[in-house]
Amino acid sequence: MRLREITYPEGTPVEGYGPGFFRVGGAVVQGGVLVLPSGVQPWAGYDEAAPLLAQAGVIDVLLLGTGSEIAHIPKELRQALDEAGIGVEVMASPAACRTYNVLLSEDRRIGLAALPVS
Repeated sequence: MRLREITYPEGTPVEGYGPGFFRVGGAVVQGGVLVLPSGVQPWAGYDEAAPLLAQAGVIDVLLLGTGSEIAHIPKELRQALDEAGIGVEVMASPAACRTYNVLLSEDRRIGLAALPVS
């Protein structure tokens, strides 16, 4: 098997996560996290849609991590993202982090919004 080093031409990969936190770019973010082309910041959750909607035209897909298990997101949030032209893929946060890193290494126009695992 041939191994190759993964590089990230743009953006910051998620390096790890655990109960209540994410590690991104060498920094620990307690609670939810947004990893966007504009940078990394804490995320309060579904009620904080403005930073997500501000990515219209910047990202094509938002990976939305719902915590330890996959869950439905509020209908209003999904509708607002759709109207802004941002595709959304909902999954458990561990899967969202892994998928984000893979797509980031492919230089895709993506963002991550993730709630912490318990």
